[in-house]
Amino acid sequence: MASTMNKRRQTLLYIGFDFIAAATAWFLFFRFRKLYLEPTKFGYEIPINYDENFFWGLILIPAGWILLYASTGFYKNVYRKSRLNELIQTFVTSLLGCTFLFFIFILDDAINTYRDYYLSYLYISFFHFFLTYFFRFILTNRTVKRVQSREIGFNTIIVGSNEKALELFQEIEGEKKSYGNKFIGFVRVNRREKYVLEDKLPFLGNYNELRKIVEENEVEEAIIAIESFEHQKLEAIIAELEGLNVIIKVIPDMYDILSGSVKMSTIFGAPLIIINREIMPPWQQTIKRLVDIAASLFVLILFSPVYIVVGLIVKFTTPGPIIFAQERIGIHGKPFNIYKFRSMYIDAEKHGPALSSEKDPRITKFGRFMRKTRLDEIPQFFNVLTGDMSLVGPRPERQFYIDKIVEKASHYNHLLKVRPGITSWGQVKYGYAENVDQMVERLKYDIIYIENMSLYVDVKILIYTILIVLKGSGK
Repeated sequence: MASTMNKRRQTLLYIGFDFIAAATAWFLFFRFRKLYLEPTKFGYEIPINYDENFFWGLILIPAGWILLYASTGFYKNVYRKSRLNELIQTFVTSLLGCTFLFFIFILDDAINTYRDYYLSYLYISFFHFFLTYFFRFILTNRTVKRVQSREIGFNTIIVGSNEKALELFQEIEGEKKSYGNKFIGFVRVNRREKYVLEDKLPFLGNYNELRKIVEENEVEEAIIAIESFEHQKLEAIIAELEGLNVIIKVIPDMYDILSGSVKMSTIFGAPLIIINREIMPPWQQTIKRLVDIAASLFVLILFSPVYIVVGLIVKFTTPGPIIFAQERIGIHGKPFNIYKFRSMYIDAEKHGPALSSEKDPRITKFGRFMRKTRLDEIPQFFNVLTGDMSLVGPRPERQFYIDKIVEKASHYNHLLKVRPGITSWGQVKYGYAENVDQMVERLKYDIIYIENMSLYVDVKILIYTILIVLKGSGK
């Protein structure tokens, strides 16, 4: 299995070589300007002066390229790259980045004819693309060969234990060149005295234990290979895997009973359907995170006087701490502490977890006002800054209530695919839930949000949230 340390090292190699390629291409273009473009314009040789601006450019421009590549998701899944896809991606991003450089740094150059503009653009584009892809090809080609020779593998489980599972296992294992699947065991769907696959792989447990199995065995890929009579369990199997950082694949004859965004991928001579885990394009994910950070810093700094006033009122109106911390479940099922201004009396849950209602006597007088205006949520901008939450996303819940929701709506785990948020479509449309049934009802809005997730939708939700705060009409 490719360890986390090795993945980081591989990522740093890509970043390092991309930086070298970008710096070299810019250095060559700088010399091209000084040795050809400017002498052609002025009619005499121009001395090459490697001044402070040159060295700043040699650092900042490659750094800008790294940010561009990161925003397109290039540095994700560094051991699962395709040489052809990498060629296309490198070509497209090189043209995009070089076009930006041309209009920002090259368009105002002193030139002899407009032909020199074309030469400049072609020169920087060619060398940047060639050098970048040259280094990337060496790294990726070496990695692909290590994967094919089974030197690198990704922990994989088969969900299924009968004929189809055995057939798939034998087909994948029988390939001369591996594509990275390192099978560590199988998971059963129905209990039997004997499983066809048990002579080939260790038995790991039942399908309803998938979350535990994935986490304990650091599983990176799950292939669902169940029989026709087990199809009724498919939704429950996928629900167990939803929200985990694991690639989910199924054999083709299940396609007609699957819903959602899928894409076909042919591996090992046998096509498999990949359930798409990418909710938003990588560049939108990058912008969303940058907006989260910028907005959180802005609110935390600019509105600090408001926090002080609210904190003092909380402190002096009722006994107890100003800030209330509680464990919630975040992206991929990772627990974190959420922070709020305390809106209830202390020991509000001394008899166990309980949801609040509109006339809940546990809520303080000022707490009721804070909930109406969402002021109690302000400390969560710190959660956003640390990456546990986002500005917009499904509201995070406690494990106690997640277990109760899953009993009625197994697809809740779909929400764990994204960061939870301060506000959401479910929060805007429904407000605070007073019982599990209302939580399930609110769930459908958050599911729809995830299926239509985009920066545009986030902006609309934020606008509606601001209107609720200004009107004090929150539930």
